[in-house]
Amino acid sequence: MSSSSTVPAPRRAPRGWRLHGDGRSIAPGAVVAADERLSWPRTVGIGAQHVVAMFGATFLVPLLTGFPPATTLFFSAIGTLLFFLITAGRLPSYLGSSFALIAPILAVSESLGASYAQGGIIATGAALAVVGIIVHLAGVRWIDALMPPIVTGAIVALIGLNLAPAAWANVQAGPVSAVVTILSICLVTVLFKGIIGRLSILVGVLIGYAVAVCLGEVDFAPVEQAAWFGLPHFHSPAFDPSTLGLFIPVVFVLVAENVGHVKSVAAMTGDNLDDVTGRALLADGLATVLAGSGGGSGTTTYAENIGVMAATRVYSTAAYVVAAGFAFALSLMPKFGAIIATIPQGVLGGAGTVLYGMIGMLGVRIWVQNRVDFSNPVNLNTAAVALVVAIANFTWAPGGMTFEGIALGTAAALVVYHVMRLISNLRGTNLEQASPASAPAGTELEGPAYARRHSRQAAPDEN
Repeated sequence: MSSSSTVPAPRRAPRGWRLHGDGRSIAPGAVVAADERLSWPRTVGIGAQHVVAMFGATFLVPLLTGFPPATTLFFSAIGTLLFFLITAGRLPSYLGSSFALIAPILAVSESLGASYAQGGIIATGAALAVVGIIVHLAGVRWIDALMPPIVTGAIVALIGLNLAPAAWANVQAGPVSAVVTILSICLVTVLFKGIIGRLSILVGVLIGYAVAVCLGEVDFAPVEQAAWFGLPHFHSPAFDPSTLGLFIPVVFVLVAENVGHVKSVAAMTGDNLDDVTGRALLADGLATVLAGSGGGSGTTTYAENIGVMAATRVYSTAAYVVAAGFAFALSLMPKFGAIIATIPQGVLGGAGTVLYGMIGMLGVRIWVQNRVDFSNPVNLNTAAVALVVAIANFTWAPGGMTFEGIALGTAAALVVYHVMRLISNLRGTNLEQASPASAPAGTELEGPAYARRHSRQAAPDEN
């Protein structure tokens, strides 16, 4: 049987969007595919929803890192359009600010300045683009082999947990508004359904901002001085090889996010998108390079927008072109950007506390979803060493290069896992009897080591 009988044929790049049905409704169980659209008024409305969905997180990153919000939004819009073109309109995605870059941007900005952080962003994007080209030519399986779920989860988790001191520093600047922001985010998440519940961080920041205004923590003078219309502020990058150790590890997270995005959209639409994975990585890499060149934060595909697609069942890339248009227009309103920039440290600290913790728990979620067996000492040591290195922010500075918690934690996850796994397989120690302290239970018993051991015990009994 040929492979074409089991694998759906990939869709061709759309030349315009076909109208889905009558353009007004979606039949039960059906979805609006990437190369389809609803009526233009409905498509515009869905595009606006995508802007709202990405808005809070996309603006929060530059506020936490000190980058201009309007500039970040400008490159977010340009990057989304670039992504649409490179993927030939086959993969719906909005490119918002990457949380994974917050830690290296903060570290480099404090020591060398924001321009050198931009140089690091460019290096990250260039490395991601190279990975995209390799994936496009060689396929994506080598990524799964290099970064199994235990490693991917550890890298994502350590990036979030490494940022805990930054959140605490902002909370100390405005403890009351920070606590209100945290409580608001948590309560909005469980009190409201639909789009409001999914925008809990944005709503929580707005509530915290209102409290900060009452406490006199907000300075509106920059808003009065800002013009209504104008170009964002662009800044030139600078480069220093010593920053590479902080930024390059982020590539592993961006790869995982993009591959996960492709798999999620493929699962929800039923389309075979394996052949577009390399293009997605290349597009995000080039968008990140472009953002770093002008003073914007690096980009990544956004889970928030996957939520909108899942809720509306509309996967039309036309909606993302509309969303990019809205974002581009907002970026040309300096007064709007000035309002965003007035959000005080306390509110940012509250939002950062939740956001950084969520990033850490996303790593744990990867472990849970993939049923990682932590009774296996290889997996246990991989996570343990990587997380402690990142949380304590271990630092190594050989020959002018600086490697801190994220870089060293990422290296630890990769080295510990692959070296321990190799030795364990050669020595057969992965099949040894568990001690009482590490006795497996539940899904751990379904792992390969225990399944193989049980099958050996069952064979003599059958005879």
